[in-house]
Amino acid sequence: MTTQQAKAHHVGEWSTLRATSREIGEAIFEVAAYDERLAEEIWRQQGSDDVLLRAFKKTDEDVLTWDGKVVERRNV
Repeated sequence: MTTQQAKAHHVGEWSTLRATSREIGEAIFEVAAYDERLAEEIWRQQGSDDVLLRAFKKTDEDVLTWDGKVVERRNV
């Protein structure tokens, strides 16, 4: 597995374990520069505008989840 594939796999698992949409997980790790400790802190804050804007740019979906809570595109 390449480094990029390994990162994507890790982020996918990380997101699933936290009941968070993959797009939000990817955006969190981008903002955290792939620092897992910082990513965890950002995830706990639940609602970073920068993360949500990045996440919705990754998808056409109008609803994503952050820790099991629904986030609607129109509210970002």
